[in-house]
Amino acid sequence: MEPKLEKHLNLLTERYPILEPCRDSIIDAYKIMETCYESDHKLLIAGNGGSAADSEHIAGELMKRFMTPRPISEEMAEKLKAIDPVRGENLARNLECGLMAIPLVAHEAMTTAYINDVDGLGVFAQQLFGFGRKGDVFLGISTSGNSQNVLSATVVARALGIRIIGLTGRDGGELARVADVAVRVPETETYRIQELHLPVYHCWCMMLEDHFFGGKE
Repeated sequence: MEPKLEKHLNLLTERYPILEPCRDSIIDAYKIMETCYESDHKLLIAGNGGSAADSEHIAGELMKRFMTPRPISEEMAEKLKAIDPVRGENLARNLECGLMAIPLVAHEAMTTAYINDVDGLGVFAQQLFGFGRKGDVFLGISTSGNSQNVLSATVVARALGIRIIGLTGRDGGELARVADVAVRVPETETYRIQELHLPVYHCWCMMLEDHFFGGKE
């Protein structure tokens, strides 16, 4: 394992020793995301309730700086300033590089229309079908591993050639069986599972930022 990755994983398990059994699955899931972003693809994320909030949280950490500045390239900065010297100067100074991440829970008009007009359990599947391309990654978050709308999305993901990461609880449910990698945090109570999901995905975000933008030592 790369020293930088091991550093983040060691910090995670030092702070949360209960996650020690998840080390291999956490790094395997990270490697899937790294390959995705190396190929200029994207992460699509879905969950319900608290896991919906986690989906947006993850996207927020990936689409802008998490712990490390991510300045745009000099080439892009010069293009912006050439188009508009005033606004371009400000944008060149303030824009940040991102890793494309789409929370499928965030599109209220489209999702409520689909739920109302077509199928309540197929809404994530519909979004994945519209947004997803081969080489992307679907991160399904479900404390039980049996959320039907998340599982429907995994069927579309497999049909499109999209790899699947499951973030779930100890039992794993069906999600753990269909995912390419499942991180099954060792708790069974919903709120305790959610409490461990956050440090796991923060670790992923730090690893990705370190790899692509040069994180803090």
